[in-house]
Amino acid sequence: MRKLALALLIAACTASPASAKVTTDADPAANFSAYKTYYWAMKPEGGSPLMQQRIVDSVNARLQAKGWTLAADKGDVAVAAHVSTSEKQSLDTFYTGGPMGGWGWRGWGGMGMGSATTTVHSYAVGTLIVDMFDARTQQAVWRGTATGTLPSSPDKATKTLNKDLDKMFAKFPPGSAPAR
Repeated sequence: MRKLALALLIAACTASPASAKVTTDADPAANFSAYKTYYWAMKPEGGSPLMQQRIVDSVNARLQAKGWTLAADKGDVAVAAHVSTSEKQSLDTFYTGGPMGGWGWRGWGGMGMGSATTTVHSYAVGTLIVDMFDARTQQAVWRGTATGTLPSSPDKATKTLNKDLDKMFAKFPPGSAPAR
């Protein structure tokens, strides 16, 4: 039974993709209760235009769920989103054979031959940064960042985006999280 439980745990850990690292930072002097409206100062650029629109729609949904309103022109807060991707590589090396050989007189003939096989895994890492600025003072008031391995399909990418934005906006605006 223990072996089965261990096997299931290992399978679950290897089957699920690593979650993104999500961080937020806020200006402690910013009065978030005074902010009611926002506008997009800069929408995400680069990559797929469809994913750019998904980012805008997802951020809009979270801000509007917090009671903020998207302004037609200028609002209390300017929102900007930045997306970057980079290719990363990991190397896995598997060694076979051993340092001691098994040939010669009674198996003591000297060093044996071993081999190493190295596999290179390439993967894309993406970072989404959402910045907010007080429109009147033009000072930064909030930043959310999500960094993680990019899924290969659009459906998985959208699910990952929504999960990461849920984490990013869980305690937004600052000071609004329920006490535990």
